[in-house]
Amino acid sequence: MRVHVISDMEGVAGIVKWEQTTGGEKLYDEGRRLYTEEINAAVRGARAAGATEIVVMDCHGAGGAWSFNSLVPDLLDPSCDYVVQERWTEYTGFLEQGCDAALFVGMHAMAGTPEGVMNHTVSGHEWRSLRFNGTLVGEIGINAALCGTWECPVLLVTGDRATCAEGKALLGDGLTTLAVKEGIGRLSARQIAPLRARELIEAAARAALVELKAVPPYDPGRPCEIDVELAGTDVAERYRHRAGVTVADPRRIVSRADDWWTAWRQFFLA
Repeated sequence: MRVHVISDMEGVAGIVKWEQTTGGEKLYDEGRRLYTEEINAAVRGARAAGATEIVVMDCHGAGGAWSFNSLVPDLLDPSCDYVVQERWTEYTGFLEQGCDAALFVGMHAMAGTPEGVMNHTVSGHEWRSLRFNGTLVGEIGINAALCGTWECPVLLVTGDRATCAEGKALLGDGLTTLAVKEGIGRLSARQIAPLRARELIEAAARAALVELKAVPPYDPGRPCEIDVELAGTDVAERYRHRAGVTVADPRRIVSRADDWWTAWRQFFLA
């Protein structure tokens, strides 16, 4: 069994402040350790479930040389490989080779989610909302669509309570979720102690991999329209001359193609 662990930082137990997730800040090293140990828990659970190959992909943009490079290599479970990518969603090699399941660890809720700890979508400064064929989504949706492009199902989502609800709403009741905290504001939460959270994540990962068909691979639909509401007119102008992308109004762009992956690449990775 080949398992892809796709991770973000804001949904980790013990993390509630931007300074814990931003490279170079005093609290960032603490955040990195908390983050890496939750990944290790998912890896242990996957291995216990029978995974023979596990690849971890860090999807957290911490800024500068730390972007998609927040894991602490010396602390990582030696039974996994891990990816450092230059740009988010550019690495697809493991999925292309054929992957049985994806586990999403440390996810956060989409922008504007009540009680979503550190909620945002892609860029809290530049993006206000994202829709795939009219469905409002966040980063769970992006990562799920990436996996679904190669028929890989998402079987686990961990993060805060609002994030877990978002995952179920998008991917269905067959999804295993584990809430490690409950938001009481955008930058505050009641949390499970990290050591306990790791125990629960390990058990949840193992349980999620028992039934590989519990959740169908996510496909936003074909053809696909990606609609992004942006924070300012200057952001929208960056996309004006990209093939397949329309500036629909001064703060909104729309990318259209026959499938999600093409529509995504032509505006996000172009």
